[in-house]
Amino acid sequence: MTKLITLFFIIVSLLTINIILKNNARRGDAIRLLWTLSALVFVLSMVSCPQIVFEGAALGLKTWWNIVFPALLPFFIASELLMSFGFVHFMGELLDPVMRPLFNVPGSGSFVMAVGFTSGYPIGSMVTARLRKEGLCSRVEAERLMSFTNNSSPLFMLAAVAVGMFNNPGLGVLIAGTHYLSNITLGLILRFYSLKEGGMPRQTSTGSRNPVVRALGRMMQVQRKEKRPPGKIIGDAISKSIANLLNIGGFIILFSVIIKLLSAAGIISSIAEILGFFLLPLGFSPDILPALSSGFLEMTIGSKLASEAPVPLSQQVIAVGMILAWSGISVHAQAASMIADTDIRMLPFILSRVGHTCLAGIYTYLACRWMGNLEVTTPTIAATHYFQNNSLAYLGFKTFLIFLLLLLAIMILSLLFHLLFSLRLLVIRK
Repeated sequence: MTKLITLFFIIVSLLTINIILKNNARRGDAIRLLWTLSALVFVLSMVSCPQIVFEGAALGLKTWWNIVFPALLPFFIASELLMSFGFVHFMGELLDPVMRPLFNVPGSGSFVMAVGFTSGYPIGSMVTARLRKEGLCSRVEAERLMSFTNNSSPLFMLAAVAVGMFNNPGLGVLIAGTHYLSNITLGLILRFYSLKEGGMPRQTSTGSRNPVVRALGRMMQVQRKEKRPPGKIIGDAISKSIANLLNIGGFIILFSVIIKLLSAAGIISSIAEILGFFLLPLGFSPDILPALSSGFLEMTIGSKLASEAPVPLSQQVIAVGMILAWSGISVHAQAASMIADTDIRMLPFILSRVGHTCLAGIYTYLACRWMGNLEVTTPTIAATHYFQNNSLAYLGFKTFLIFLLLLLAIMILSLLFHLLFSLRLLVIRK
């Protein structure tokens, strides 16, 4: 049985490498045979280990239904509605002068950034693919955008990780802060990616100098082209959102089963040995390596193991920061499914996850050194009280408010930029 699962892991690894290197290229018969063999070995592994498969599937289903589905559904529906009503086009016209200098992406990317930073994986990939299909960004711009707008959910970091796993709500700010800071840094670096390939030309709806008037004109153009009645738009948004979430749930359950099988075969331990070759010289304890190897495949399980590892709290937090930044092969597969119908390539996304992992590890280490002693934990009673007064629905509502405030802050920043630019032109003319 162990040899069978090992063979399955090798085949899946080869297929993953093929997807990364040739995301949209034409594959030969050999690749199709590998997929067939992989499916066959996976089925034989499930037949040989039914109890392990059931436990993995149950864990994946519970994670999806209790956490992922209620946390992401409102954002999926809201993003579909705002896209259909032209609000993203409004932001694209208004915020282009801000997003271009900073991240070298169109202004419509500000919406992807806002929803990606507040709702979590893989909605950034979904909205980026939608922008690409509608011609609101070029392929390179979509790759830049997708690479730094895929973040872990603040709901997951502040509640599930800091409170549920560490019993310390105060760690949530540290974990989330370094996570977002490292991804913003990555976005600033990625602005130099493929500079020779030009972006999409700007489309203006009117010749007015007022940026708000131009943005409103652009939004009205989109709404005039929309022939569906509002009821149909809402129904389609709900249908697409549920379909996407069912797809995500399938990936979560599948990879939960795969992780259980690989753990039983001892392959997780082999991955830990490989990671130890790079991390042990940096001062990591060998006891944290199993958590990192599990997080390589699925971040939730890896984060849980990291919080329970018999190592100093600072190493636990650093490991969780790296796991959340990498996000796991499961999330990578979800992102790949979201962009499957576009020409967006996966290789830049994978490389950016590696960069995000390194930056998150460095930033978290520096934050831990700056904060000093982290060994002060919050009692379990306090954590339980926190959960009782912060239900999932309430925390989700707070996250949605943060999303709206972030959109408002970005728009205010853009208006200030327009105002300063206009004053500068006025001074030059005088």
